[in-house]
Amino acid sequence: MTNLPFGFNPQDPDDPENRDSSDGRPEGGSGNSGDTPGFGFAGMPGPGGMPNFDMGALGQMLTQLGQALSQSGSGGSGNESGPVNYDLAKQLAVQQLHREQKTERPTQDQVKAVEDAVRLAELWLDPATSLPAGVRSVQTWSSVDWVEKTLPTWRRLCDPIAEQMSHAWLQALPEEAKQAAGPLLSMLGQMGGMTFGSQLGNGLAQLGGEVLTGTDVGLPLGPEGTAALLPANIEKFVEGLDRPISEATVFLAAREAAYQRLFTQVPWLGQQLLATVEEYARGIKVDTSALEELAGKIDPTNPGSMEDLMSSGMLEPQTTPEQQAALNRLETLLALVEGWVDVVVADAVTDRLPGAEALGETVRRRRATGGPAEQTFATLIGLELRPRRMRDAANLWRLMTDRHGIDGRDEVWEHPDLLPGSADLDEPLDFADRWGTASDLDDPIAAIRRAEQAEAEGSSGTSASGSSGSGDADSGDSDSGSSDDGGETDR
Repeated sequence: MTNLPFGFNPQDPDDPENRDSSDGRPEGGSGNSGDTPGFGFAGMPGPGGMPNFDMGALGQMLTQLGQALSQSGSGGSGNESGPVNYDLAKQLAVQQLHREQKTERPTQDQVKAVEDAVRLAELWLDPATSLPAGVRSVQTWSSVDWVEKTLPTWRRLCDPIAEQMSHAWLQALPEEAKQAAGPLLSMLGQMGGMTFGSQLGNGLAQLGGEVLTGTDVGLPLGPEGTAALLPANIEKFVEGLDRPISEATVFLAAREAAYQRLFTQVPWLGQQLLATVEEYARGIKVDTSALEELAGKIDPTNPGSMEDLMSSGMLEPQTTPEQQAALNRLETLLALVEGWVDVVVADAVTDRLPGAEALGETVRRRRATGGPAEQTFATLIGLELRPRRMRDAANLWRLMTDRHGIDGRDEVWEHPDLLPGSADLDEPLDFADRWGTASDLDDPIAAIRRAEQAEAEGSSGTSASGSSGSGDADSGDSDSGSSDDGGETDR
């Protein structure tokens, strides 16, 4: 993986791969430029830490950390004892957005424009998908609103990974080392939560200044059934596009409403996305073969020795085959969601919005050159969303629409076992052919019985052919072929 979780192996800004993924990025895009490592101890100044660290900001950082410690000592809100200090993350994100003047409150005209856009988008989406409307409320957010409203979901995404990363190396320490460290261990845990929180706050501030809707990163981050748009960010998005902001608002409202239909009407989808991240986190392991020797060099009176431990490559996580499989499943699932939204929105708005194709291409280019989704997952779990997979998913959904109609296409979401896999994105025609004869979604028990019957008939046909002449063998071959077709149908 090129981006390790929580920044234990900071990216080299001189690496051509990193430079290609960030340079030339249009306004509104993001991505790891190399100056902002992922969550973890490598974000601290010092060896292996943040490159080009601004010493002028050290005083401000120490002040913020002192405030966080003071809040922890006075009780705070109870979040400071966890693997991530979310109070600190929120505080830093809001402060950074204020400094960058990205906290404009939506005007009444903007609120009305967003509500009208979502209402119109829902009407246009109705004939483009069989999934009913999923929007129960429409909200107009500032960047600060986005941070506050999505923080509960970020907690669920970050906690498993941060907790595992924080304790994986600690659990591997010999008991003698743990006893020798004593209170130092709890201090390290608190420092780790603050470090994670500060880096999460920085990431949330970057995303909050760029995201256009509540589902812009491809996950249901906001409250369930809430369609949210950020007018201030949309205004920046349309700069240079030569399209009116009203057109862009309707287009993005259609994307937001399509996401909400999918996440609301397919209740298992959001849970499976988050569960896959948690599955990845459970498998995090740290190479501790030389950790005991390194831990013995810690001098409690010398913060530099502790810094060396936290920024050393000894704490670098090792990716297991199970984790890689989880990442592949997550990448495929996110691509399927994004591809479905692309197809449905294109069908709904292309003939109604003159600039729909230009806006769609801008969204795809923004995503391909490092949009918020890529930055988010590269920072969180080392997952880079490949636009190639998204395009493949869109091609599959388009083929499904052409072959089986809107209803047949959307029936794929009825159960997770029915979804295409990574191999199906490579060969969408095979998936469409199999689905074309699989009409047993409404009665899966009947499908199972037919499969068992076909298997039994195939077995009896094989036995008959073994004891008969060539004519019976031909008949057995015919039965076997029919059985194979039947098995393919039921699948």
